[in-house]
Amino acid sequence: MHSFTQVISVFNQCFKDDLQTELVRGGHEPIYIPRSQYYPWDRLVFAHGYYASALHEISHWSIAGVERRKLLDFGYWYNPDGRNEKQQQEFAKVEIKPQALEWILSQSAKFKFRVSLDNLHGEISDQAQSAAIFKDEIYAQVQQYLLQGLPKRAKMFSDALIAKYRPHEPLDLSEFNREEL
Repeated sequence: MHSFTQVISVFNQCFKDDLQTELVRGGHEPIYIPRSQYYPWDRLVFAHGYYASALHEISHWSIAGVERRKLLDFGYWYNPDGRNEKQQQEFAKVEIKPQALEWILSQSAKFKFRVSLDNLHGEISDQAQSAAIFKDEIYAQVQQYLLQGLPKRAKMFSDALIAKYRPHEPLDLSEFNREEL
């Protein structure tokens, strides 16, 4: 069974001391809060204690550069559920890499990954086609990451998850099937 305490422990062992970043269970909305004069660590807050939310937020953090990690929520804009078609296309563009990493981290922990378009009440003219294209792009990005290498922090965390959940079973490209998305 996967618990939020496990993912917090693995993340904080990897990054709290060296990168002054801690993973924290939060409430309704996830958020990244950079350190300040009032708090010594960057905080990566995930929603409701959900394991999947933690992996998703860690994925965003893993690809955020130094300057973005100085900004609240990495400086990203976010339009909530109910986006129009143009807003949803923009959302999908910035979610391909994080969701590809989330899939890799999920496999590293033997945890079920689910693609999220995060727009249940939006106005999309052809939602099925949009979802299929998005899944194709995530799958292609996973292949690229696994063939060319993960970003450094994502690699460190993936390795730590593998050590905890599947020791001596390194990730293999054959574990990632487009049909499973």
